[in-house]
Amino acid sequence: MIMDLLPVSLRKYLQMSKRQRKHEMQMTLWYMPFIYITLALVLVAVTLVMDLKLEVNQYIPEGFKMDSSATRMLVSTLIGGILTLSAFTLNSLLVVLTTFSGQFSPRMLLNFVSDKQTQHALGIFNGSFVYVLIVFLFIGSSSHEYFVTIPFVTISLAFISAITFIYFINHATTWMQVHNITFTMKKASKDIINHTLRKDIEKFRTKAAGDLMENYREDANTIDAIKSGYLQLVDYRIMIEEARKDNIIVKLHVQVGDFILTGNRLISYWGPGAEEVDEEKYYRMVEIGHKETELQDLQMGMHKLAEIAIKAVGNDDPKTATNTIHQMADLMLTVENYITFTPYLMDDDKQVRVILLDESFNYYIYRGFGYIRHYAKDNHLIITEIINGLAMVAESIDTSKHNDLWEFAYNTLDHIEENLVYELDKTFLLEALYKLATITDNDPDYYLVKDRFYPGENNRHTEKDSDD
Repeated sequence: MIMDLLPVSLRKYLQMSKRQRKHEMQMTLWYMPFIYITLALVLVAVTLVMDLKLEVNQYIPEGFKMDSSATRMLVSTLIGGILTLSAFTLNSLLVVLTTFSGQFSPRMLLNFVSDKQTQHALGIFNGSFVYVLIVFLFIGSSSHEYFVTIPFVTISLAFISAITFIYFINHATTWMQVHNITFTMKKASKDIINHTLRKDIEKFRTKAAGDLMENYREDANTIDAIKSGYLQLVDYRIMIEEARKDNIIVKLHVQVGDFILTGNRLISYWGPGAEEVDEEKYYRMVEIGHKETELQDLQMGMHKLAEIAIKAVGNDDPKTATNTIHQMADLMLTVENYITFTPYLMDDDKQVRVILLDESFNYYIYRGFGYIRHYAKDNHLIITEIINGLAMVAESIDTSKHNDLWEFAYNTLDHIEENLVYELDKTFLLEALYKLATITDNDPDYYLVKDRFYPGENNRHTEKDSDD
């Protein structure tokens, strides 16, 4: 009943899990300013008590005291000054957000908003303004002749606000630089892998399927989604533990980041204890919402990086696209190093309890480079950079992934019209492909591609070698 009386904007936070609530609050503009405003109220109470109750001016030299009229004038003046700085800061923030949305990706707005430096800057301005405003209300009718703490703190806050304003302008302009944007996006995706996926999933993964209770699988029960939305979060640890207690195997039919409709199959389960399972319990272990989140969704971070490159291609900015491709290549190394490509999650007894949808390294290659490749089309400079990026990745990862990298590159060149490529473009493109072919041991396929661009040249080399 009480929940229904709350505004929707507040009600949604109470309906989230603790982990998701923390994430969503940190992605809002008011989170850090609220903390600073609370601290400002505490500081107001402390300074008023020191000046009005404890009368610390009795113990301070005359040079550090300020009479009541001068204090009122100081505080009233700084109210306008701090408010002006806050207005300029918010205006700069709107300019940055507009630039991000139009030039890069609207999905990047929350990254700047949730940035700690941005949050702290807004918090300092709001906290300082609230402090001087409330202090002015209390000292406006005060009969005290001298003040010490209030003018000292007020001047200090004005000085801090001025420094913060300069810092924020520098921070915004630095954050907007392409290399910083792409690095930040890549770092966010790496954090998802290192801090979230490894903790939530990787420690439970096993390549050995073991006993999948196939005798019970024909009678598997299903749990359907009761609302439409994106699968945002899955509590794998609790799901594994509960499946162990119920002696069942749980299979997820969607993965984090997928959109699901009401009535679509979400979970199926089977095993000796399937008849006594509380389905509502397992449904509560997943979060379905109206938007995608980055808590467990690595694909969303990769999409953001890809969108930067796509926007750059559309804006005729090859340097930005190239930088994004390099960061994507680095992210591929993290994917290969820290993600085990197996759908099986086991409990402490080495029994598989949860089965995920199959994923492969090839899937992540497509998610990372496939979208860029599609929009690059006949932009041979960008295609060459993609091949170079794949070659760098191949040089650093396990040889078991080489074939996936080569197949992606080989398929990419299958759709290039060789008659429309400039001569130097052909040269550099084939050099990049040859490097990848050498690393992945696919030289014969490379010469097939080269023969498409230079028909008959391979035969001429072969005949010359035979004559020699």
